[in-house]
Amino acid sequence: MLPLLDNTDDGLLIVLARIAPILVPALHLPSLSLPPHSSYYVLADDASADHHQPHLEQVTSWLDSGAEKVVVPLSWATELVGSLQANRLLLLIDVENVSAVTDKLRGAVSGVLLKTPSVDPDLVSSISRFFSGSDVYVLSTSSSPPSPSTIRDGRVKHVFPTAQLTVSDSSETQINVADAFLATLKSDRPDGLFPTVVSSWPHQGKSLGLVYSSTESIRESILTGKGVYQSRKHGLWRKGETSGATQDVVRITLDCDADSLEFSVVQHGAGFCHLERMSCFGHLTGLSALEATLKSRLESAPEGSYTRRLFNDGDLLRSKIMEEAEELCNAQNKDDVAFEAADLLYFVLTRCVAAGVSLSDIEQSLDRKAKKVTRRPGNAKPQWSVPPQKPGSTQNPPVQPAEISVNALIRMRTADLALILSSDRAELLKRPVLKSDVMISKVKPIVDAVRKGGDTALLELTAKFDKVKLSSLVLRPPYSEESMAIDGEVSKAIDIAYANIRKFHEAQAERTTLVVETMPGVQCSRFARPIARVGLYVPGGTAILPSTALMLGIPAQVAGCKEIVLATPPRADGTVSPEVMYVAKLVGASAILMAGGGQAIAALAYGTETVPKVDKIFGPGNQWVTAAKMLVQNDTDALVSIDMPAGPSEVLVIADHTANPAFVAADLLSQAEHGVDSQVVLVTVSLNDEQISKIEDEVDKQARELSRVDIVRESIKKSLIVKTATVEEAVAFSNDYAPEHLILHLDKAPKVVSAIDNAGSVFVGAYTPESCGDYASGTNHTLPTNGYARQFSGVNTQSFQKFITSQEITPEGLQKLGPVVATLADCEGLQAHANAVRIRLRKRSSIE
Repeated sequence: MLPLLDNTDDGLLIVLARIAPILVPALHLPSLSLPPHSSYYVLADDASADHHQPHLEQVTSWLDSGAEKVVVPLSWATELVGSLQANRLLLLIDVENVSAVTDKLRGAVSGVLLKTPSVDPDLVSSISRFFSGSDVYVLSTSSSPPSPSTIRDGRVKHVFPTAQLTVSDSSETQINVADAFLATLKSDRPDGLFPTVVSSWPHQGKSLGLVYSSTESIRESILTGKGVYQSRKHGLWRKGETSGATQDVVRITLDCDADSLEFSVVQHGAGFCHLERMSCFGHLTGLSALEATLKSRLESAPEGSYTRRLFNDGDLLRSKIMEEAEELCNAQNKDDVAFEAADLLYFVLTRCVAAGVSLSDIEQSLDRKAKKVTRRPGNAKPQWSVPPQKPGSTQNPPVQPAEISVNALIRMRTADLALILSSDRAELLKRPVLKSDVMISKVKPIVDAVRKGGDTALLELTAKFDKVKLSSLVLRPPYSEESMAIDGEVSKAIDIAYANIRKFHEAQAERTTLVVETMPGVQCSRFARPIARVGLYVPGGTAILPSTALMLGIPAQVAGCKEIVLATPPRADGTVSPEVMYVAKLVGASAILMAGGGQAIAALAYGTETVPKVDKIFGPGNQWVTAAKMLVQNDTDALVSIDMPAGPSEVLVIADHTANPAFVAADLLSQAEHGVDSQVVLVTVSLNDEQISKIEDEVDKQARELSRVDIVRESIKKSLIVKTATVEEAVAFSNDYAPEHLILHLDKAPKVVSAIDNAGSVFVGAYTPESCGDYASGTNHTLPTNGYARQFSGVNTQSFQKFITSQEITPEGLQKLGPVVATLADCEGLQAHANAVRIRLRKRSSIE
């Protein structure tokens, strides 16, 4: 049924809004106040026209204001053809002028409203065929409403003037609203009941339960607006009559076969289910569950909790929304987009709950916007717009204007292990990098280009990615004094670091041959030999890293590698930083390749006209470098190995109540400044929100004083604070994460080291900053990242050595060992293996 508003009975309007859209004459719109959640069509005619305004503008304004559809006369329709979507228009015609509708006009509307003195179902069926696939509504100009039997015919969609509708008993001039609605229903059940799905209005799409309705229960629900159903055992069931869990009916809709119903309700009390939960099908999930949790926290969150802080601190909440929006825009793959979108929705919904806005309110706003046909251009406001990128650019444009980013707090994300699911815990262990297979597919064309094109391709790629045009790629000793000219204090610091690192790595070198007599006459040995040719990748880009040249060059030098090729990106002027050149001379580099990224790795792996091919590649780098290393080590044409899949830098800090917030923050930032893809993790042990806030405040304060604050801002927002209750829980999380660097800001920190199973390098106690290991304490800073500390060690002297075994067997030894070997060879069906032993044993027997 489609009620035509021709009076303004508010009570009747409220009832009608539960079961059908309301057809409103345009003349009534200015003074009309429709019930909440109601849907309406506008009936336009020449009497309602504003003759100073085109029909298109008038219809558009009604649709923009929230009308589902507009019914327009033939005199308007020709102007609207092609200008508005067909599904938003109905055509008003008299039964006499149906033939005046052209094919073009018929395709421009979604149906017709047919005015006729009397309802002839056969005639309506004929017109419906003419408007195939469209809705045909019939408005009888008779003073009496159609009878229930006429409504039940089903071939006609009736329009009822509201003057012919009543909430009282039906009469000759009026029909009860419930009677009119019930006349359209049909049941194929022996008991005449209708299956009814009850869904929650604030949580769209969430079913609360399955019940049954009768004509009596439907009638009462329509007229009272309360959830009333039919119990097959107990009769009429007024939901919540005894429990208090009542329902307000927002809308009752029929399914496509008119034999079952959906009740959309606002559920009060403990919920719909007798188990005192919202739904018979389980608890709320997703956004609905989050909304319920936030509403509960708004009422009862303890002072000092993070959620209470968000509710009380509008500036913090605003900053978090902007921060998470930027993280979502910068997310690269499916998992990261979902993760960042979830974070953003959490803070957005917190803002909404604080303002008293529900998911239902948001959905209604979306529905209203969807009804609009007028659209803004959709351009970003000036403060959010970014300049267009040049073709081929791979850089992500900034998402926020500089002034907003500078003012936003520099904050990490926070998770509490006690409050998250195991699946969410697994998400915390993931690094903010692309999947390796995706990166390998991206770097493969670069590697292939160098493998096939040699120096020519390498020069082109260096010009493209490093923005430097070089005439030659390789520097060889002797290196000029000018290229190594550095400040005296810097050279002194490098010399001290060199001595410490060399001392520690010389102690690791295998100098003696291992000899073991496994049985009389059988001697087995193992001895070390240096890898002849090694390639050392020293990152450049956003930082000068002579320390990496030290960490890679010294163990290569100590091991005795014959050829040491150092690769590093050139500076803008086409030179290598003098600090790296100084170290290259110290470690005895035999060549310096001025190239970076995947192209440098490819040159080291395959060699070019001027770049020596190496046997093993070492060194950290970004995702492109890591992917290229993984690619070439699996190519048999390259015949090259790698140290480890070393990617972007990372640190995990475990801190308890004894930790100095300034120390902790400094350690976190020392890794965050490496690059935008670096990650830092703070694992707290029984720290409350106030104690954690002190560390966060220090991070924000210290970060703003750094020259690389823009890099820190990007890396910190991808990083984590993980709350734990005990040291054991914190260490367990760290072992699962397997960090590159692990720093222990703990009471009795040395005792915790024995529990560490997975880490690249451990820094014990408040006065052992990770920076010392990075530069000069003696340990190596080229360490496994991305969780590879579970399988790999950091670079050490033995990384540059290979180990050869030998054995020597006397005739007496073979006499004892030979039969064992022959038996095992026979067992495996390898006759020649057994014969190699037996022929010797026979020879010895013949001599004896």
